[in-house]
Amino acid sequence: MKGVEILSRDGTARYGRLTVEEQALLFPSATDTTEIFPALNNRAGTSIPPADDPGFISRFLVRDGNQPIPVHVHSPTDIQSGETVIAPNWHTLLSRPRDFCQLLDELKGTIPPDTCWYLPGAALPENAAILVHAGFDLFDYIAADLATAQGIFCLPDGQYPEKVMEEGLCSCQGCKSGDLHLHNRIALDQELALIGRRIRDGTFRDLLDGRCRTKPELVSVMRHIERSDRMEQNSPVSRASQFLATSGDSIHRVEVRRFADRLVERYIPPASDVAVLIPCSAKKPYSLSQSHRKFSQAIGRRAHELIMTSPLGLVPRDIELCYPAAAYDVPVTGYWDHEERYQITRTLVRYFTRHPYRRVIAHLDGDARIIAQDAADQAGFEIEFSCRSERLTDHNSLQALSETLAGERKVKSHLVRGMISFQFGYDLKVPNLEVKGSYPDQVVKRGRILYFTTNPSLGMLRPTFDGWSLIETGYRVYIDDFVPQGDILAPGVIDADPVIRPGDEVLVIGDKAMATGRAVMSADEMVRSSRGIAVRVRKVKKLDG
Repeated sequence: MKGVEILSRDGTARYGRLTVEEQALLFPSATDTTEIFPALNNRAGTSIPPADDPGFISRFLVRDGNQPIPVHVHSPTDIQSGETVIAPNWHTLLSRPRDFCQLLDELKGTIPPDTCWYLPGAALPENAAILVHAGFDLFDYIAADLATAQGIFCLPDGQYPEKVMEEGLCSCQGCKSGDLHLHNRIALDQELALIGRRIRDGTFRDLLDGRCRTKPELVSVMRHIERSDRMEQNSPVSRASQFLATSGDSIHRVEVRRFADRLVERYIPPASDVAVLIPCSAKKPYSLSQSHRKFSQAIGRRAHELIMTSPLGLVPRDIELCYPAAAYDVPVTGYWDHEERYQITRTLVRYFTRHPYRRVIAHLDGDARIIAQDAADQAGFEIEFSCRSERLTDHNSLQALSETLAGERKVKSHLVRGMISFQFGYDLKVPNLEVKGSYPDQVVKRGRILYFTTNPSLGMLRPTFDGWSLIETGYRVYIDDFVPQGDILAPGVIDADPVIRPGDEVLVIGDKAMATGRAVMSADEMVRSSRGIAVRVRKVKKLDG
């Protein structure tokens, strides 16, 4: 009996269960792997570095037919779902981050997603997080035991001489008994247990941000993984947890890039030729903050409200609920560094080039004012500044903002069209839809028919079956001829729209039933996996015939 079940994901990091014969093991974890896979005791000819040339691999790589199955980027093999693979010596490429990520992405693309990846002789408390982030699941104690033999005391923040055991840096059983071997193993176990917990909580990326700072090459690996297609495909479109933009690398995270790309490439603004740039607020959603209530009152719906912020760049008022706009937090210093300025300016230039306005008014101060002017110069439009004092919310400044908009017509807001375009990439041109309820908990109806409900905690619209009838294309999952009795499992998925990412709202279509729900996997993983939940089903509708 064998099996791999992925229970939780956080980008490319996974938490799951490996079953071999009668043994079940949760991962990410370290174990004495020879007890689970006895074939490792007698195996030879498999410990080949991943960067060796194809000719060498074809002559010397040996496969004995047992698990874990050796894999190499230059030696394709038929791996089945649920099997365990071993990838020796990948840690030797950590000092070559670009090669590490490119070769691993290439290899991962040839192997079913629901396999367990064993990385031997590599895991230490200080590098465990980046190895899990890279997509490895199972480890052994070889590296930790080698550190013991060298008199090295291991912690997640680095390595120390053995003598520091006496200084009380750790209170584990090994430290209490003066057993360095036991301490190093416990330290690795505890770090992997913490990683598993953070994956389940959806906060692993925040942990990684701090853990990888022990060595420059680990930061470089993180940055390369962050920019990879594999990371984008597996990163959720929304999280229930807060998005903490607490380091300079936050501006390069998938969530930030995806928001900016969807803003420019998908989002359809309301029909207005006047825009007002205003600053962000600590409170989210912005509309609930006192400062934004004052801004909106002064604007009086006579312009399209655009919020400038780091790290997202630009957030239109009508999509301020969309993740991570309503869920991020950033340290406030009053200073934006060069990287932030560049990224925000670039987003503004892209947006205003795609969506030109007759007038752009900036109710900003400090660095934000300078960035707005730079964006206007680069995009080739005139910008007006309305602020007359250092306080944007004082009476004179708000009065100046209101007077700047004198004579402008009111904008007809279309919350639904903006959010639908951003979330689904679809232009919803349906008249007479009514938004009802108390913001941000609202529903979209026409008469008695309910089309959409908002999910403020995730920043998304949830279509009903009637709502899906208005979105004619995209975000479909196609299943076999059965009526779902619960969640949709990957083996039942025939095909899926390639744009689907974890957390997306989807419409499930089969010969016998339709269902609405939320994707657990990306489209690629749904199609290539033979195990695991693909869609969490909310409602099922049987089809006639």
